[in-house]
Amino acid sequence: MKKVAFICVHNSCRSQVAEALGKHFASDVFESYSAGTETKPQINQDAVRIMKEMYGIDMEKEQYSKLISDIPEPDIAISMGCNVGCPFIGRPFDDNWGLDDPTGKSDEDFIKIINQIELKIKNMIDRMK
Repeated sequence: MKKVAFICVHNSCRSQVAEALGKHFASDVFESYSAGTETKPQINQDAVRIMKEMYGIDMEKEQYSKLISDIPEPDIAISMGCNVGCPFIGRPFDDNWGLDDPTGKSDEDFIKIINQIELKIKNMIDRMK
């Protein structure tokens, strides 16, 4: 099974959501990981709360902020969106999802990004089956 890595700088919000939704929707199609070039002490608490509300997923139960060196070598590397500059991961990204970071924004902004990530995960499933 292919390993898919969702990458952002801090590995605290969008990439964590993508890892959780990848595990939730695609565990029979690909393995999901997330990582960053820096870490945060905890996953974004708004993302944690909203993911629990929307899907019943507790991201803090099995996930934490990780560096790229902490995960297996991915077959597919996806940048969540480079608003400032994409992190260097030692190889080119296979895709850049171009998602805005909802950190510090409204619940509606979080839900919009989470819905976009879900759609992109489901599109990946369709392409990989």
